[in-house]
Order: sequence, then C-alpha cells, then structure tokens
Amino acid sequence: MTEKLWYKLAKNILKGGGPPIPINEPLIELLKTLINEEQMEFLLCFNKPLNFEELKSKTNLSEEQLHIKLNELMDIGMITGIPSRNSGLIVYRLVGYLPGLLEFTLMKGEKGSKEIKIAKLWEQIFNDAKEMTQKNYEVFMNAYKQAPPIDRVIPIETQIVPNEEEVIPYEDVTKIVDKFEIIGVSHCYCRHRKSLLEDPCKINAPLKNCLSFGRSAKFAIDHNFATQITKNQALKILKEAEKLGLVHKGFHIKGNPELEEMAICNCCKCCCGNFQGFYSGTSPTHTYTSYIARINLEHCIGCGTCVEVCPIEASSLSNEIAKINETKCLGCGICAQQCPENAIQLIHTGLRKVFIPAPKIIAS
Repeated sequence: MTEKLWYKLAKNILKGGGPPIPINEPLIELLKTLINEEQMEFLLCFNKPLNFEELKSKTNLSEEQLHIKLNELMDIGMITGIPSRNSGLIVYRLVGYLPGLLEFTLMKGEKGSKEIKIAKLWEQIFNDAKEMTQKNYEVFMNAYKQAPPIDRVIPIETQIVPNEEEVIPYEDVTKIVDKFEIIGVSHCYCRHRKSLLEDPCKINAPLKNCLSFGRSAKFAIDHNFATQITKNQALKILKEAEKLGLVHKGFHIKGNPELEEMAICNCCKCCCGNFQGFYSGTSPTHTYTSYIARINLEHCIGCGTCVEVCPIEASSLSNEIAKINETKCLGCGICAQQCPENAIQLIHTGLRKVFIPAPKIIAS
C-alpha cells in the first residue's frame, strides 16, 4: 500500500509540469532519498495550491507543527511557499518536475554522498526517459510539439540590431535585471550534477551563475537555495556568461513569456539538461525566442567560428560561406558576438517558437 502512495506522489509531481518521464524505481528512490514516509503522506494533501488555513483544515497538526512541517519541506525543495500577488497570503504548492524538483535537488551545491546518489539517480531517470522516447518516437515528438515551451532564449543584448520604430520591452538582460529589487544567485544544478558524476563542464563555466528574481528569489534565499546579490553583481554574472558563450534562458511565471521572469539560467552545450536531452535523443529543443541570426555574405570569410560556437548546431559552411538553418536558430546571439568579422547580426522576428525534434537514434 505504501508503494502505491509513493507512486501517487510521483504522479502528482509530474502533473505539475515538465517533460514526460517514466514513474519507475529510480524516481521513487529519488523521492525516498529526499523525504521520509511521514513527509510523503503529508505532501499528498496537495491536490492544488493551498494557504495555511486550508492546510490546517486538511491535517490534524497544530499551527506550530504545521509551520515546522512546511519549513522542513520548503528547505528540501518539495514545496514552495510564495505570497499571492493579489492577497499577500502565502500560497503553498507541491513542486512540479521541471521547473521544480530537478533544480531544487542540487541547487545548494552540496557535495556529499547523498548528492552524489541524487546525481546518479537523475542519470538513471534520464536514461530511462531516453529509452521511452526512442521506443515511442513519433508519439512523444508530437506530444512535445503540442505542449508549450518552458523557457525563452534571451539574446546577448550587445548583438541586438536597434530599431527606433519598435519598442521591445524587456528583451535585453539589463532591463530584466533592472525590474527587480530582490535577486538571488544559485548553483547551476545541471553543471553541478555533471561535476558530481565526474564529468565537469568542458569550458569550465562557473558553477554558481543561475539567477532568480522577485518573489521566487526571496523564497530561494529564505530557504538557502540562493544567495542575495545586487543588480550590479547580477549584470557582472551575465556579462561573464556571455563572454563564455553561454545561452541566457529565461523562465516566466506560468511559463508565459508575456508575464514576469522568475529566473535566468546561463546554459552551456556540454551540461545543460535541455541541450543534453536533445543531443542524447531524449527530448526536443522547444523554446520561445524573438530573434534570428543572419549572415552578411559580403563580410563572411568562412572561418567556421559560428559553426564551432552554436549550441544547437544551426550553423554550417557551404562553399566556404556560413549558412544558418533558420528553423533551428535560437536567436541567442553567441555566433554574432564571437564572429571575428562581425558578419552576423541578430534580427528581431517577434515572439516565435523554435521546435527541433530530438534525433531518432537507430539501433545497430
């Protein structure tokens, strides 16, 4: 009976958002590593977001006991407690799979035996997800395509071609950072996971450079998932990421790019869970963007720099001239920034979706 309850909790977490993964032994073992049976049973109360009074009515706990329980689970990252924008009341939610459980398990940057175990369990979960996708390739690619993207690529702002006739709110990172009074920085869970698996970042990108904003940042700071920093410190982190050729990925409230940003990740091709999921054949790349890279044929000398640095391999050389596959271009601006001849520009397209199916791996 208890195993069915663990399965039910896993199912509830997966309903909260993210790509499809199997509910199997590694996922259940991950949950058992994070929480005990009593905490698991308490989390089954969360069939929807709840405030404190609603939780009191659903449990037999005193106010003090309930506060202790909630804080324990928020410190672990199994639930979030964030004030409602309208009422100011704290609303408690069971985390979804992504964003949520995946990040919180390794955001604190801890390196003990428990964290190594968690990293290995995630590796098993991802490998099982890859097998599931490849066995049901057409079904899964179609399901992914019908689902909304979970992030938005934010371009390197110095590469944006200005257009005085068009005002684009919050399309550059400086304006995004400037909106928020509370900013947190956390460990990149993707990079940290790879490091724990003894497969560290190939470009030695910083481990601590994921940013959170506003109410999300306050939660992360209060529960030791993030350290509070200034706007200038945040901009310095973003500029360093750009020099390294990392992709800015923004996460918005309810996944809606029209709403406020919750976080910005700075992603490398070798560690990012999304890029790794794509190249391994586990999941597609599916994101929002508002830009596309274009080649100036007169200036291009065919050096191949753009081919080397493109995180999604949208650039190639044809007759010694660079060519960009516009259906794959994320509009991140890395190729434009690193082109030695300044032969690439970012052009504003308006908000669009980029969907690139994961490769279908043919068994030998």
